[in-house]
Formats: sequence, structure tokens, C-alpha cells
Amino acid sequence: MNEIAKFYDRAKQSAKNHMKNGQINAYYQDLKAMNHYKRLMQSA
Repeated sequence: MNEIAKFYDRAKQSAKNHMKNGQINAYYQDLKAMNHYKRLMQSA
């Protein structure tokens, strides 16, 4: 559970960086990853 939270936080930080740099496709991929990890945390 703790590792999933770390993965979620990394994806969140990466999404912030990509949005700041205007990399929309990478930002979208990070959002998908965040959603995946969020669902894993909720189901556990």
C-alpha cells in the first residue's frame, strides 16, 4: 500500500512538471497513471 502511494505521488509530481512545460500528451499519460494507482489504493 505504501509503495502504491509513492508511485501515485511520483506520477502527480511528473504531471505537474509536464503541465508546466506544456507537454500535454505526457501530462495525460501521468493522469492515467494517477487514476490507476488511486483505484488500487481504494480497492486495497
